[in-house]
Amino acid sequence: MRLAVLVLASRTPSENGVVEIRTRELGRWLGLSASYTASVVVPALHRSGVVAVKTAKGEFGQDDGLVCKVLPLWATQGMTGHPMNLTKKNFATLWALVDALMAPGWTHRDDSVTPAGLLGGRTGRGAATDRLALLLLVLEARESGRVRLCGGTVDTKRGRAAATLARLLGCTASAGERVLERLEDQGLVLRLRLKTGSGMPNRSRLMVPAVVAAHGRSVSDDVQEDRAEAGRPDFSDPDVTAGGSEPPEADTEAQVSDVSVTDVTGVAEPDVAAALHSDHPQLGTQVGVVRLDSGFSGEGRGTEGRRPERVRAREDQAADGESAVAGTGSPVAEDGPLRGENPKSAPFHERARQRLATAGIGQAAAGGWEKAQQQRRVAPSGDLDVRVALAPVSGLWERLSGWQQDQVQAATKAALGRMTGLGVVPQNAPRLLAARLADRLTETGGEARVAEPYAWLIRRGLVQRQACSHLRCDDGVRMDTGQDCENCGNLIHLRRGHRARISADIDRELPDLPADERRRVLDERLREHAAAEAESLARRMDEAREQQARRAEARAAAAQQAEREREALAAAEAVHQAVPCEDCGLAQAAGLCEACRYRRRTEDLVAECGLIVATWRAALDDPADITAVTDYVRAAMQSDTALARDGFADVAGPEQLAADPVATQAVLAHAGLQAAETALEEYRSSALHQLGRSDEAEAEYRRAYRTERNRHIPHPLDRQAVKEAVEAATKAGNTARKRVAEHLFATRLEQLRSRADVQDEQGPVVSWTERLTKLAARPLPEDLAGTGAA
Repeated sequence: MRLAVLVLASRTPSENGVVEIRTRELGRWLGLSASYTASVVVPALHRSGVVAVKTAKGEFGQDDGLVCKVLPLWATQGMTGHPMNLTKKNFATLWALVDALMAPGWTHRDDSVTPAGLLGGRTGRGAATDRLALLLLVLEARESGRVRLCGGTVDTKRGRAAATLARLLGCTASAGERVLERLEDQGLVLRLRLKTGSGMPNRSRLMVPAVVAAHGRSVSDDVQEDRAEAGRPDFSDPDVTAGGSEPPEADTEAQVSDVSVTDVTGVAEPDVAAALHSDHPQLGTQVGVVRLDSGFSGEGRGTEGRRPERVRAREDQAADGESAVAGTGSPVAEDGPLRGENPKSAPFHERARQRLATAGIGQAAAGGWEKAQQQRRVAPSGDLDVRVALAPVSGLWERLSGWQQDQVQAATKAALGRMTGLGVVPQNAPRLLAARLADRLTETGGEARVAEPYAWLIRRGLVQRQACSHLRCDDGVRMDTGQDCENCGNLIHLRRGHRARISADIDRELPDLPADERRRVLDERLREHAAAEAESLARRMDEAREQQARRAEARAAAAQQAEREREALAAAEAVHQAVPCEDCGLAQAAGLCEACRYRRRTEDLVAECGLIVATWRAALDDPADITAVTDYVRAAMQSDTALARDGFADVAGPEQLAADPVATQAVLAHAGLQAAETALEEYRSSALHQLGRSDEAEAEYRRAYRTERNRHIPHPLDRQAVKEAVEAATKAGNTARKRVAEHLFATRLEQLRSRADVQDEQGPVVSWTERLTKLAARPLPEDLAGTGAA
């Protein structure tokens, strides 16, 4: 699948980024059959998400035509400095490379033949892997055709060359060895084993002859299996001769070296050069012993590198900086030599060794720097919006340290937050910020012109530049709409108008003024106008600040007033909560406890139920009848509520009821309230039903039925039509009956409520039996008089 993506990328036109290719042709490039390509490769491209594929069906329903778009190339178009933003030259180079390696070859209609590439004739099992391996090796090869081998520990049975190819392909060492053997069999790569001066095998070498030939060189010039003579190093310290696992090639030989090198690779015997080890990036500052045989001028002056002030200056001082008076003969033979003498060991060498031996601080600093460098990230981690926003400056990101990357990522998140706060759609904010960075980078002249990436990103790239006073303006463009800023346009129009007016005034006042003098006067008046506008702006800003301060004071005063009102309400609420219950005397009940509140509500519902029943059962002009009905309903509902409370008490049990007496009373009262609410709905439904059977409701029913029936008399008579007419008339009559019942219910209930309110004002209605009993118990005036006489 990777090879298919590379082939499609190489065939991508730079104009539109869309590749049109047949499935059979794509299979020829990959060395696969058309059926395998259609059934395996194309679905894999669909699932990868890297290539957008549209298929055109063939004669038998197979995927015959493909319209592909490599999404990473498409997404990075127009991103300055992005490595995936390929130019037309880049596409042409990639196409030429892929064509030279794996072009299948064609025979044209005019019998001309386009030859196949190096692996164009390789088909079948492993063909695509061989093509991908050769392409990766060519990309990794140098001009000499050598491929840089991987470092670290590898499988000695397979070899370092096989391990290198395995790492490039992302497979095991055994699979990499098989691919390498196939390429060797076809003569496309060379795997050589050099020998040392003692005749023992040394490191292997991997070369691509096609790369050597492409640079006009021959393989025989670069591949020589000579023996390296055993050299004698100048230093006894083996660390001085240690080098990297793959020393860089050099066009010139070293100035001082006793080791004979067979070619540019610099391969020597193990006692001369260090063995292979892991590749390490050169991140920290290199600290090492200063070479003594570099041949540079001024080496004998020590590490300070400054020139003497005069002839024989400081020659009377020891080399370690301590003052010493020179004697006769060799004055400083013990501390340090003069020029022209052959020292056994220069003092500044000893100082260099001392600095290295006592470089604990330097090593710690270097270690901290390496740690900071190791914290670098190739791309911003975590937030996808940040990665999209910083995509145009990926090259600058890689040049930042770990701490700087964290700061830039935080600044990017803050910039996205500010955009969202200014009304930009959150989904569009990363794209707008990326466009801002791309524009600023274009103004600078590209990433190569940025000397300090961190300062450029923080102070220039991510900063919003308002060309006017509008909060959403950024370089004359509205961030929320993406259109030109109207406020900037108005500002430019006003400035042009001021300039035109001043020019007209000068022409009117000084018509014969020379051009140079006119320009001077115009510039002077424009400066005066700009100064006046600046003064006016400063005055308006001062007034705005004063108004803002007054509004802030008003808001603070309002907040204080609101706080005082809240405190007063809280105090009143505390006093109210401390009032005991009016009915039961429970403390801290806010005037009425929960249980008593439920009881009062229940009493109101009981009285309401009595009035509802009285609307159809009692004579509205007979108070005694109304009282009898309400008393009957009251007794029935009290019995129902008592049953409800008793049922709940039986379910709860005596222990739970005795645990919290106050809560128990509230729960029992609530149970009675629920029973009263249920009875209220039942009584209301029953009252409407009974009122619907009253004479007024029946009369309205017959009237509505007759009217509707006469309206729908079918002509000619039809049984179905008659049935539908009867149904419509019945429905109209029932609707009229219901309407009359609701009207009667509302009217009578309002009448009963008015009578009840009057009785509450006058006092409760007492029957004559109770009145006579009370009057009989009262003493007679004669009895009172006799008692007084006695």
